[in-house]
Amino acid sequence: MTTIQPGEFWIAEIFFTSGISAKKRPVLILWIDDQDAVAAVITSAPPRSQMDIFLDDWSSSGLRVASTVRLSRLDCLEKSLFIAKIGQISNSDAVKVKEAWQKYIKPHF
Repeated sequence: MTTIQPGEFWIAEIFFTSGISAKKRPVLILWIDDQDAVAAVITSAPPRSQMDIFLDDWSSSGLRVASTVRLSRLDCLEKSLFIAKIGQISNSDAVKVKEAWQKYIKPHF
């Protein structure tokens, strides 16, 4: 399998909560932990909160439509669920994602 790196966009098999079926969708790899990766879902929907980051460079990053990184929707996925690499986040979009992470993502306990 190709090496998976943080900052890359991949198509992944995302299972629904029921576990009965799944959907292929783009994700942004946030970090790798042994055989798993934590990824944020990519959506074509516009941002709906501060944890949704619109990607200015979506086209040059390998995404086929205007896209938003949804930091409020994280998945821990086995590496075997990653189907194909589609691109890399741009430096300017990465800065926006990291800033939102630092500002809005934190434990609520």
